[in-house]
Amino acid sequence: MIRRPGRRTVLAGAAATAAAGLSGCLQNPDPNNGGGGGGAQKYTEGDTPGTGTVTILGAFGGQEQSAFEESLADFQSEHDITIQYTPDQDFTTTIQQRVGAGDAPDIALFPQPGGMFDLAAQGHITPIDVYLDYDALAGTLIPGFLDSARLQGRVYGAPMRMACKSLIWYPKKAYEAAGYPNDPATMQELYAIADQIKGSGIAPWSDAWGADQATGWVGTDWIEEFMLRVHGPEIYDDWIYHRMPFNAPEVVEVFGLVGELLKGEGNVLGGTATILNTPFSEAPLPLFAEPPQAMYVRQGNFVTGFLPADILENLDEEVGVFAMPTWEGGFEGQPILGGGDLAALFTLNDDTVEVMKFLTSPEFGGPWAQAGGWLSPHKTFDASQYADETTRRVFDIAANAQVFRYDGSDVMPNAVGGGSFWTGMVEWLQGAKDAQTVCDEIEAGWPS
Repeated sequence: MIRRPGRRTVLAGAAATAAAGLSGCLQNPDPNNGGGGGGAQKYTEGDTPGTGTVTILGAFGGQEQSAFEESLADFQSEHDITIQYTPDQDFTTTIQQRVGAGDAPDIALFPQPGGMFDLAAQGHITPIDVYLDYDALAGTLIPGFLDSARLQGRVYGAPMRMACKSLIWYPKKAYEAAGYPNDPATMQELYAIADQIKGSGIAPWSDAWGADQATGWVGTDWIEEFMLRVHGPEIYDDWIYHRMPFNAPEVVEVFGLVGELLKGEGNVLGGTATILNTPFSEAPLPLFAEPPQAMYVRQGNFVTGFLPADILENLDEEVGVFAMPTWEGGFEGQPILGGGDLAALFTLNDDTVEVMKFLTSPEFGGPWAQAGGWLSPHKTFDASQYADETTRRVFDIAANAQVFRYDGSDVMPNAVGGGSFWTGMVEWLQGAKDAQTVCDEIEAGWPS
């Protein structure tokens, strides 16, 4: 049995203070102050009757579409509203084209906030404080979620599902048999456990970035996770919204810290060449080899979809998960990096408002939760509806976080978040360019 490293207590008061400081960002805007969206005045029920039909455009189809529609079935019957959902794999382009042609859906479900901000700035989207109880919504959501939909003081979308990325997965049976702790309070404690794993003769970490033209996105997540933990959500926001330059000293520092983990001898199975040349979906597989070749993989809740069939059949017995810990000396609360679909309103009437109220409430999503592959962004959601204990554990991690922040590359301009940041991560991991050079080049190419 391996003795657990001494746990440093993160004081509850400090975490509460941090959360309280962030809550100031979530103040209810005054709808009478204008703002760039369509519909500045407060909505009054009955002023604009609906048509009985509400159209929704989103990016997900297949089994997700079926679970989404099942989650709306009872609502439609109870409110006598027909919801017509259209999936589009090229959602980002299609929504822009349809709005430009005067054919906007009543509601759109944005997988990233960037496209929503573009249309909100043009006055096409109604701010949520016009028609939703903003304070009640903020009170049930994971803190910080609405900040991800804020533009110039107004919030234009409300989340209807969440992705949680700040997770560390491990092979439960082998890990527990070795006696390794599964609740490190800080990254430094996790590093101490990783050193013990190395001492046993295997690599602590498995990691993989391969994704064809998108190779490198996993690396951007590593930088974002460390920016959030080391420097906290305020500096993180300054960075992703370019209120500070990409090549600021704080960012270069984080590249160095991530490099110590990923490039350190023996830390990652196969080293940097394996990371770059292995599809990201294969990262968890070495954990479940016989015997395990690694003990940790850092990835979002969707990673379970890539696990072997025999592991999935016994998910709760085979797979363990804990939150990526805090950074000692950094932000004292537990942050969560993730994403989510943001529901935004183009047509304001009684029916569309009723749909938005339900879509963005803790009551939405029960059938989807039971089907799997969906997480509620509401900390008050009834977690018993999830299909397995592993998903409930992930939900509990997210629901108890002090702050949520959107994946930074999804917020940055696409030329950066889906371009130079991805390629820069590859060049940096290869050793072709150092951190300062990569950050300087990304900053120089940031769209004006």
